[in-house]
Amino acid sequence: MSEQNKEIALLFKEKKISATSSRILIYKAILDFEDTFSLMDIENKLDTVDKSTIFRALTLFDSYHLIHSLEDGSGSMKYCRCNNNGECKLDENHCHFFCEVCKKTFCMNHNQVPVIPIETGFIVHSVTYLIKGICPDCAKHIK
Repeated sequence: MSEQNKEIALLFKEKKISATSSRILIYKAILDFEDTFSLMDIENKLDTVDKSTIFRALTLFDSYHLIHSLEDGSGSMKYCRCNNNGECKLDENHCHFFCEVCKKTFCMNHNQVPVIPIETGFIVHSVTYLIKGICPDCAKHIK
């Protein structure tokens, strides 16, 4: 077992996630992404793993806060890995930017979601803050 696989297996053990070979392979693929990714992105990287296995793994990783999910309006669920040793904490949520030209979604890791006071009695589980516009690469081509 490679050193990276051992580290992933240890992370899974800490989270009480069974370290199957498919889950390790999928999580390794996730680590290659710098920004958001979709189920299809993982499927394209791992042609030996079927879509339902990938979906179940992404759902599991999301529920254990190894990744977080967001809807960006593109019709495809996007995911972003948590950079804090597999711990997406509510007060560490960052903004996301959806480019209306190239349809990419970017993590804005240095822009935290503003804290908004919530009325008494409500329990917040997640917050999504999505900014829509044009990314710098696409803006270069607009005259």
